Amino acid sequence: MTYDDIPHLSAKIKPKQQKVELEMAIDTLNPNYCRSKGEQIALNVDGACADESSTYSSKLMDKQTFCSSQSTSNTARYAAALYRQGELHLTPLHGILQLRPSFSYLDKADAKHREREAANEAGDSSQDEAEEDVKQITVRFSRPESEQARQRRVQSYEFLQKKHAEEPWVHLHYYGLRDSRSEHERQYLLCQGSSGVENTELVKSPSEYLMMLMPPSPEEEKDKPVAPSNVLSMAQLRTLPLADQIKILMKNVKVMPFANLMSLLGPSIDSVAVLRGIQKVAMLVQGNWVVKSDILYPKDSSSPHSGVPAEVLCRGRDFVMWKFTQSRWVVRKEVAAVTKLCTEDVKDFLEHMAVVRINKGWEFILPYDGEFIKKHPDVVQRQHMLWSGIQAKLEKVYNLVKETLPKKPDGQSGPAGLVSGDQRVQVARSKAQQNHALLERELQRRKEQVRASMVLPSVRIKEEPMSEEGEEEEEQEADEDEESMDTSLGGALHNRLANGLPGGRVAGGDSFNGHPPPGCASTPVARELRAFVEATFQRQFVLTLSELKRLFNLHLASLPPGHTLFSGISDRMLQDTVLSAGCKQILVPFPPQTAASPDEQKVFALWESGDMSDQHRQVLLEIFSKNYRVRRNLIQSRLTQECGEDLSKQEVDKVLKDCCVSYGGMWYLKGTVQS
Repeated sequence: MTYDDIPHLSAKIKPKQQKVELEMAIDTLNPNYCRSKGEQIALNVDGACADESSTYSSKLMDKQTFCSSQSTSNTARYAAALYRQGELHLTPLHGILQLRPSFSYLDKADAKHREREAANEAGDSSQDEAEEDVKQITVRFSRPESEQARQRRVQSYEFLQKKHAEEPWVHLHYYGLRDSRSEHERQYLLCQGSSGVENTELVKSPSEYLMMLMPPSPEEEKDKPVAPSNVLSMAQLRTLPLADQIKILMKNVKVMPFANLMSLLGPSIDSVAVLRGIQKVAMLVQGNWVVKSDILYPKDSSSPHSGVPAEVLCRGRDFVMWKFTQSRWVVRKEVAAVTKLCTEDVKDFLEHMAVVRINKGWEFILPYDGEFIKKHPDVVQRQHMLWSGIQAKLEKVYNLVKETLPKKPDGQSGPAGLVSGDQRVQVARSKAQQNHALLERELQRRKEQVRASMVLPSVRIKEEPMSEEGEEEEEQEADEDEESMDTSLGGALHNRLANGLPGGRVAGGDSFNGHPPPGCASTPVARELRAFVEATFQRQFVLTLSELKRLFNLHLASLPPGHTLFSGISDRMLQDTVLSAGCKQILVPFPPQTAASPDEQKVFALWESGDMSDQHRQVLLEIFSKNYRVRRNLIQSRLTQECGEDLSKQEVDKVLKDCCVSYGGMWYLKGTVQS
C-alpha cells in the first residue's frame, strides 16, 4: 500500500523543536488485523464510555501515531540524490528525522487503570472511616523570586519540558506522490542549469588538484605577505570555486559586461558555467549584469545613513534597477518620492550603476550591450521572467500605476525607447531586404517538395511575390497583431523588457514564431509538445488550461537552454495539441457568479487511456458536462445504470480519484472547485 492509497493521513509539526507527529489510519478490514485485540486496546485506553476526548472514537484501535526523533546530529555527510536523464542531482540535507511508533496510548491506559483502582480503594475506605476532624491550616505567602533563582528555574529540565509541551502543533496537509504540488516541489531537487555541461567546480587542473590533496603547511602560509582584509589578489581569487569568484567580482564592481567578466575569470573557464553562476548573483539590465541587491545588503543588515533595514533597501534598489530596464535616464527625486528613502541611500543606489549628468539626471553607466542580447536569447528570456515578477511586486508595494514596458524592434541595437512610425518602417524594410533571399530559397524548396510528393493537402504555400512594401506591411501587422504566448517561460517573446529580449518573428501567415502551424505534427516543436501533453494527461486525466500552463512552465524550467520548446508556444497551439492527443474539452456549467478565470473554465480530460476504467471515466465526464457539482450517490447510481453492473467501492473510488475532488460533501472536477 502506498501513501496515495491511505484513506486517512494527517500530520502536525512543532517548528521550534523540529518535531513531527504523523497519524496514519490502520486498515481494520484487512484479514491480518485482529479485531478483538483492537477492541480490547480501545477499551483499556478510553474506557466503556466514549466522548469527544476519546482516542479511538470508533471503539476500535483504527489508527497509529508516529513521532519523530533526530537520527543524527551531523548531516553534512548526507544528501538527497535524484537521477534523471543521465545526470545525478544532489541536494544537501540540513536535518534528518526518523519516525518511530508512539505508544502514548499505553500510558493513557495505565493512567485510566490507576484512576479506577484509586477510586475503588477510596470507596472501600470511606465506609469504614469516620469523618475526619476539621484541621487548622497555615497560609504562607511566597517571597519574591530573585533573578538568579528565576534563571535556574528557566534552565531546569522541568521548565524546558513544560515549555516544549506548551508549544502549539501546526497541522499539515498531505499531498500525494502524483499531486501537482508534489511535482512542483520535486522540481527544486533538480539543478536548473544546462544539462550536459560539466560543473567546472568539479573539474580542476592537475596542479589545483594536487594543491587540494596536499595544502601548504602553516609555516609557508605565515611567510606570505598579508594583504588588507578587503583586498583579494587575482591569484587568490582563482583558487576559489567559480561561484565565489563571480560573487566577489560582482560585489566589488557592481556593474559589468559579460565579456569583461569572462576576461577576468580566464580563458579556460566555460562560458556556459559562468552564465549559470552570474544569474545567481546579478540581474540583466540593458545587456549588462548588475549585482543583486541582497548581495550588497544581506539579511539583518541596515543602512549606515538612516538605519533602514536591509529588506527596505533591497526593495528601493530593485526599483532603481527596474527603472533602468525601461530607460537610460533616472531622476533621483522621482526615486526618492516613490521609495520614501533618504537622499544618501538613493544616491548610493544610483552611484552603483549610473553617472550624473548636469540638467539631465542619472544615466546608466555602461552602453547597451546588444551583442550579448543577440547571442544569448535564452538567458534574456529567463531574466525577463524575473523582472516581470519584480515589477509586479514593486507595483503592489509602491502602489504604482501599471505601465506598459517599451518594446524594441529586433534590428535595433541601441537601448529601448519610443519608436516612431518612420523608424518602424525603416527597420521593417531593412529586415525584409536581409531576409528576401532566404525567403525566396525557402519558397522554391517548398515548391519542389510539393511537385515531388503531391500529397500534402494540409500545407498551404503562398506563391505571391514578396515585395519590399508588402513585407513592410507584414512586419507592421505582425508587430501590432501578435498574440501574447502565456505558456512561454517568462511571458511572451515579444513582451520584453528594455534589456533587449528579442521578439517572435512572423513571416507571412504560414508560421508562428518561426514554427509551422499546429497542424504540422512532423516538426520537432509539435512532437515535443505532444509528448509533454500525453505524458501529463496519463498522470492527471483531468486538467484546466490554467493548470496545464503552470505544469508546462515547470517543464520548461527543467529543460536545458536552447531547447526547441523555448521558441514560444501559443495558447491556441497548446489547446490544439491537447485535442489531437485524444483529449476532449468538458463544457462544465460553471455558476454565473463564479470567480474562475477563462483559463480555469476550460477543462480538458483524457477520453481513452487504454485501461479498464475508460468507460467509467467517460460516464463520469458526461455527468459533469451537465452538472457543476454532484453527490456521490448520484454518480454511483449513474455508473451502475450505464455500465450495467454493480461497481465495487474500490472501482468508484478509483474513478473519482482520477477525475474529481471532494469539497463540502460534493464532488467537483479537478481544478473547478472554488473554495
